Amino acid sequence: MDPLENPYTPNAGATPPVLLGRDDQLAKFELLLARLERGRTEQSMIITGLRGVGKTSLLSEFRKKAESREWAVVEIEVSKHSDLDFRKQLTHQMRRALLSLSPKARWGDRARNAAGVLKSFSVSFDPTGAITAGFDVDPVEGRGDSGALDIDLTDLFVAVGEAAQEKRKGVLLLLDEVQFLSRPQLEALVMALHKTVQRALPITMVAAGLPQIAELTGEAKSYSERLFTFPAIDRLSEADAAAALTEPAEEQSLKYEEAAVNAAYDLTGGYPFFIQELGYAIWPLAEIQGVTQADVDNAEGIFIEKLDSSFFRVRLDRTTELEQAYLRAMAQLGPDPQPAAQVAALLGRTSEQCGPARSTLIEKGLLYTPNYGFAAFTVPHFDRYMLRAVPELVVPPIRARRAKKK
Repeated sequence: MDPLENPYTPNAGATPPVLLGRDDQLAKFELLLARLERGRTEQSMIITGLRGVGKTSLLSEFRKKAESREWAVVEIEVSKHSDLDFRKQLTHQMRRALLSLSPKARWGDRARNAAGVLKSFSVSFDPTGAITAGFDVDPVEGRGDSGALDIDLTDLFVAVGEAAQEKRKGVLLLLDEVQFLSRPQLEALVMALHKTVQRALPITMVAAGLPQIAELTGEAKSYSERLFTFPAIDRLSEADAAAALTEPAEEQSLKYEEAAVNAAYDLTGGYPFFIQELGYAIWPLAEIQGVTQADVDNAEGIFIEKLDSSFFRVRLDRTTELEQAYLRAMAQLGPDPQPAAQVAALLGRTSEQCGPARSTLIEKGLLYTPNYGFAAFTVPHFDRYMLRAVPELVVPPIRARRAKKK
């Protein structure tokens, strides 16, 4: 088939040709916006799941639905930045949100107040007011300028929420990779949202992150479980996975044989990103007569090589020698969550000795803790990759501690 017509989208965050298996989350999101529009309150959402299950694609769908209802959308891909950088990122996005709610020439009192609070919020890193230039308002003294992120962000969210309420619109914050927020940043967001809920303002947050974010949010504030729902998304069912693979091809008159569909499911495990990668690899090998199991078999090497050189490799490249050995030991034990003690034993160490490496792998987003004392891969099929990439388990020697100088 002509590569130019390839319908599959194996790109990070790209919306697949057919979004399947996410009807429940989409319906709950529509309800969230509708209730806020009526002046009612509703829990914000944090979508959790492994890499490659389509969290970012789902956020993109949420953005489209919100914009179709004329909501202002704030999109942030979280990275490990200081609180000052986080303020700067929020200021840029909130500036856009205010202008999206209404052109400056049609601002009412609440919108002008929100612009003033935004100026106050930005003073710590933008004393010249360059980011908010053109707003023609003075900073609101005592609002958003305390220097404490939780207090200032609350002031900002309330002010922007009131501006949205004045225009009978809403503001949606979409945060991806939310597990990379520092604890103070996460606490500040939770506190700010809590205040907007108390005042029934039309501002909400929908975030996406790895499975550990539910636990981290609960640790940030005890009332978080009442402020958010934590819908988890996983691999697709066999029926949905089959449709995700076959429907884009059928739109261009290319049929899949049943044996080919079954082989593709076995290879991808039903993970949406893997389905797109495999479909993309199959397309140029297929003939117009239809996709056979032989086509899937021929595409397997291309599919695996692509994943190994990009999706998997970029994650392994960020690890130290001991961290890599830890991942390899986990892979040797199998794809399921593994007890820390067993992994350590395989490395000839104690759990305490392996603790720092394990913690760093969690911070880097390669592992998460589904249960106390256990760790699991955040990336599907990463165990298979580790066995391919590191054929033998090589344990680095324990480095002797340097004696402290007296």
